[in-house]
Parts: sequence; C-alpha cells; structure tokens
Amino acid sequence: MILVYTHSVTPRIRYIFKTIFTQFIGVEVSLTSQVEEFISFTGVKFSYTKIPLGSELFFSSHSILFEKGIIDHKINVISYQGQKVFFEQAENSSLSFDVFAASFYLLSRYEEYLPHIKDRFHRFPAKESIAFKNGFLKVPVIEYWLKDLVLVIQHKFPEFKPANRQFKFLNTIDVDNAFCYLEKGVVRSIAAGFKSLFKLDFDDFKQRIRVLTGRERDPYDTFDYLLNLQKKYGFTSIYFFLLADYGYNDKNIPVSSKKFQILIKSLADYVQVGIHPSWGSNTSYAKLSKEIQRLEAITNREITRSRQHFLKLDLPSTYRRLIDLGIKEDYTMGYASQVGFRAGTSLPFYFYDLDMEVQTQLMLHPFAVMDGTLNEYMELPVDDAQYLIKEIMDRVREVNGTFISLWHNETVSDNRHWQNWKQVFEYTVKEGTK
Repeated sequence: MILVYTHSVTPRIRYIFKTIFTQFIGVEVSLTSQVEEFISFTGVKFSYTKIPLGSELFFSSHSILFEKGIIDHKINVISYQGQKVFFEQAENSSLSFDVFAASFYLLSRYEEYLPHIKDRFHRFPAKESIAFKNGFLKVPVIEYWLKDLVLVIQHKFPEFKPANRQFKFLNTIDVDNAFCYLEKGVVRSIAAGFKSLFKLDFDDFKQRIRVLTGRERDPYDTFDYLLNLQKKYGFTSIYFFLLADYGYNDKNIPVSSKKFQILIKSLADYVQVGIHPSWGSNTSYAKLSKEIQRLEAITNREITRSRQHFLKLDLPSTYRRLIDLGIKEDYTMGYASQVGFRAGTSLPFYFYDLDMEVQTQLMLHPFAVMDGTLNEYMELPVDDAQYLIKEIMDRVREVNGTFISLWHNETVSDNRHWQNWKQVFEYTVKEGTK
C-alpha cells in the first residue's frame, strides 16, 4: 500500500489517485489529510500539496483537483523526459509537472465541457483537443507519465513494486449494416436500384440484382470470414449491433428481419455482443431503452456493453443515459477524424461526471484506430495505414497497454472504396496477436 498526504481529500483527488494507483499501477492507495498519520506511517508514502511538510517525497499540486465546476485553465505544454506534459510545477517537486492533475484533465475530458465548435455530426472535434494541437494524440501519454512516476517513487522506496501489466489486443466490430442489399425491404430496394441507375452506377445495379437473385453473396456478409480469422489467431472480439428504427443517420437492417436476428444469435455464440446506440437515441431515453431491450430479446442475455453510432458523444448526458439503462462498459472513447487516444490513455477507466463531481460505475474502453478514420477521413493508402497502425500499436505495447481497434463488417468486403482493406485488417490482427 502507498499513503498519500494532501491538505484536502476531494472527490477529484479520490478518483484520480484510485485510478492511477489501484487501476493503472496495481497498488492500493490510501489518502489522508492528517499530518500526524502521515508522519507516523513507515511504508511507501508521499505528500501532494502546495508546500512539503519536511523532507518527504513531495509532488507539488495544481489547483484543479481541489476545485469544483469547470474553469478555463491556461494550458502550457512543455517537453519532459521525451514526452509532452502540462501543469508545470515548482523546482522542489519530485516531478516537474503535476501528473495527477494532468491525468485528471485528460481522463475526465475536462476540455469537452469548455466552449467549443462541434463538427458536422455535432461531436467534439479531434483538432480542438489539447493532444492534437500539441502533437501527442497518437501517444498514450498517461502510461508514459506513470513510468516516470514509478521510477521517482522507487528511487525513494526501492520496495515499491507495481503490478505486472501485460499488453492486450481487442478487436471490435460495429455492425451498422449487416447486409448491403439483402433484407432492406421491397420499397428501399427498388428506391436504391433507381438511385443507382439515376447516378449511372451500373456496377452497383448489376451487383444488387445478382445478390437479390441469389447468384452472388452479399458483399457485407463477411461474418464467416471474421469468425474464421478469430478462430485462427485466437483473439477476443466484441460486436456492436445497430437495432434502431429507420431514420436520419440510422439506415440499418430492419429489426424485424428474421435473417438479421438469426445472424445476431449465431454470432453471440462466438463473440461478445453490445448495443450500438443509434443517432436518434442520443437525445431519446425511450429510443435507447427500446434498442437495448431488442438486443436482449434477440440474444436472451443482459446487455452491458455499448458503442455510440457515429461515435456521437455528448458529455455527460450520453453516459448518464447509458448508466441509467444498465450499461456498464462503453467503447466510444476515440475520435472519428484522427487516430490516437482521446483521453490520453489506452487503459480502461471509470467515467468521472464533472457536473456531479462523482466517479460513476461506467467503465470506458478507449480505442486507438478506426477503419473509417484511416480510409475516409485521413484518406491513407493501404501501406500507410498499416504503418500508422504499427506505429501506434508499438507505443501501446511498449507501455503494456491495451490496443483496441474499430472495424465494420463491410471494411473486409473488398467492395468499392474498401478494396484491399481486408489486408489492413489482417495485418492489424497479426501484429496484435504476435
């Protein structure tokens, strides 16, 4: 155990010290504001306050962990030990920056509560983030910071031993559309066919006819391939299913489709499943509840995992609705337009509700790369995409973090603008499981 003295034990202090030491480092931590208790303790200890009590291991504190509400702090990013850091501290501090305050700022998504201009899908843009602006979005900086923190503590207390964390790879699949042409209904199929003709897209029209007449497999029906690859390499997968009513940005397979329901049931025997809350449900508790109930009825099991469709995330309201409806783990924490670590870490952590000033029981799992980011937003060639994936994965592996990738069933179809992207997916799997 490690004992930390601080002049005030606030909810933010409790959250970040438990997150850093208990969850990330794997060591129990106790907090005290009693000087006598701290002085009499003979184990591993340090103070976190403005002025050291004496000659103890001391980390100078920034004010953010002792505040309530949202304040627009001036952030000055500097370089330290090869990494970008902020919340610089006085020279008598054992680290030249406040690792606890900086980690809290990133994990709580503090900057997303500040005024900002949203993107065209009403999301917090990656380019507005402190990480993107200062060139450390592609780095799980918190894990690197904690390596320095551990070394400083061990210099004073050689007996301090963190847990032996291992690199993990997790594959996730969003099923926005299980099929490209099948199960869309007569009206939608006819309308889509006429649209292809109007646009002179004869290849699409011909392929649609071949699929609908049973002469060709639907290009998005890649599930056998995905399961076979999973069996071959032995990795874990989570599939998130969109089960919304048809609407704006929710143009999925009708939930009433028996073929779709059978697909979900069969996949649930081999993979973990979660709900893919629709665009429409982001502002509707009733819609979200209905979609979760639909998946539970199909799979005959409790649904506790989610990832937002379009990565639509409004803090804290989106997470509050998920919590109210029994979701325990969410996998939305990442950007659509840029690869990297939205919260500065690859490790799972609990959502801290800044408005309520409380740690919730919703575990957030950050993802590092998404297929659409690489192909559609960044417009990378296949080789460049693979290089970037390896670059980020190597950093995660170096700190024994968790690398989560986000794909769609159509990504590996080699259909249209996804031509050759199956090899990118396979490359990621091979690198992640070697």
